Amino acid sequence: MIKPHQALVERLADVEEVECVTPDLNGVPRGKVMTATGFLAGQRLQLARGVLLQCIMGGYPPTCFYGSDDGDLLLVPDPQQIHLLPWCERPRALAICDAEELKGGGSPLSTRTLLKRVLAAYARQGWQPVVATELEFFVFAPHDDPHLPFQPPIGLDGRREAGFSAFSISSSNGLRPFFDDVYRCMAALGLPRDTFMHEMGVSQFEINLLHGDPLHVADQTFLFKHLLREVALRHGLMVVCMAKPLAGVPGSSMHIHQSLVAQDSGRNLFSDECGEPTPAFRHFIGGQQRALADFTLLFAPHVNSYQRLCHPYASPNNVCWSHDNRAAGLRIPASPPAARRVENRLPGADANPYLAITASLAAGLFGLQQQVEPSASLQGEFQVPEALTLPSSMPVALARLELSQLARELFGNEFIEGYIASKNLELMSFLDEITPWERRVLAGQA
Repeated sequence: MIKPHQALVERLADVEEVECVTPDLNGVPRGKVMTATGFLAGQRLQLARGVLLQCIMGGYPPTCFYGSDDGDLLLVPDPQQIHLLPWCERPRALAICDAEELKGGGSPLSTRTLLKRVLAAYARQGWQPVVATELEFFVFAPHDDPHLPFQPPIGLDGRREAGFSAFSISSSNGLRPFFDDVYRCMAALGLPRDTFMHEMGVSQFEINLLHGDPLHVADQTFLFKHLLREVALRHGLMVVCMAKPLAGVPGSSMHIHQSLVAQDSGRNLFSDECGEPTPAFRHFIGGQQRALADFTLLFAPHVNSYQRLCHPYASPNNVCWSHDNRAAGLRIPASPPAARRVENRLPGADANPYLAITASLAAGLFGLQQQVEPSASLQGEFQVPEALTLPSSMPVALARLELSQLARELFGNEFIEGYIASKNLELMSFLDEITPWERRVLAGQA
């Protein structure tokens, strides 16, 4: 670890412990808690390499996927991502860390490293991607029985929300103190917010983070999801970022808005001097159309993710592109030429923000480098051509990723093999369960 400068020493003067975390393949914060004294002294911090491939259930794939010795990585704090935690009663800090190999360089199993590598590839061309995320989530009452559905909290009127509050700004749900605390904590962490709304689902909400550098936005999204859960616990609530926690209502997405500017001038490369779309705009879309079906498992990482994709209007499961049409997986929002951008509507709220942004930008870069032409844009109600459909289940998405030579070229064979191994364990764990539907519907059959 690197010794921090004097300003940081002063900021952490009253802090007792620092949470040193890095995202695993699912975007879960993993790491160790270090004393502030050790952190400020630059004490070396190591973590088992296999932690980056930890399954969502807690287990690990075989050691051959992360080194047969199960050796260590270094956790190296990003100096720009050290924060005092505003939800803790006693002074405490969090540092987002890079996972680096002992021999040097970012770990190929780290999704933060993968994002940095894609951004470096853009920089070599003189390009700077700009992204923003829209994160949807549900706020529920405490819940300890997985056999029962989630329920919204009891509101100020003594009732639970019944599903008619979409886009309402009423405080009858009793969540105003919770969101006031969320906003306070966002300000303390330097997380700028754009818009906030009640979404279409029961007790479902969306917050839009401001556009900016992709690594910074990924860090902000990662921090925000962590913040949501911690603040909810303080208020006796439960925040759920599953893709589809409730039947019969829309799922939760993490749409990614993407544009591309010149590093030297800041000019949007998707628009020409006359305000018209450029070849770069077309090729970026073409790359996304060519690659996103292979990458579906990176945007929809769990069995539950595909419950969301079963409802095409709210969550398009296609790579059609269209101007201001939410039925398309690639939507071009209405905007002036300087803000022309491509919205990738495929990722769910359960996606790892580092990995989702990496995969989306890598697909666009592939299109730019190979000058891939997109299909014709579609408007209004349309039938999705078979060539533009996406995997509709986790087994199909797993098989598609495993066979993708493009994914291996862009993300490295070690990462793809480890990711697939972890996801195979997750899928097998799910298939080992007998669901309430099976017991309810099939038990009486001959």
